[in-house]
Amino acid sequence: MRETARMLKWVTGGLEALLGIPVLGGTIIISLLWTPLILMLILHIVGLVISVKANAKKVGHILGIVTSCLGFIPFVGMVLHILSAIFLLIEAAKNEVVLPVNQAV
Repeated sequence: MRETARMLKWVTGGLEALLGIPVLGGTIIISLLWTPLILMLILHIVGLVISVKANAKKVGHILGIVTSCLGFIPFVGMVLHILSAIFLLIEAAKNEVVLPVNQAV
């Protein structure tokens, strides 16, 4: 489950980075009638559920859900896509386990 969560972060992070490219990302989203935003919303929800089950970091997917909901706003969407990509790719590269509060390292 842990590797699935990590792989999904790499995939969604890469797609968010693609959608964050100024002219290209906007063209893809508009030409496909905002379908990529719906697809990314679904992928981020699935990724969030898998991350919760794998006890992995969830910030990137939560930010991705917000991005998918606000991504239709021209410049705000671009910035949010870039931020989501950064958070997701850093989380995928670190591959850390989130420990519950009552468990010390």
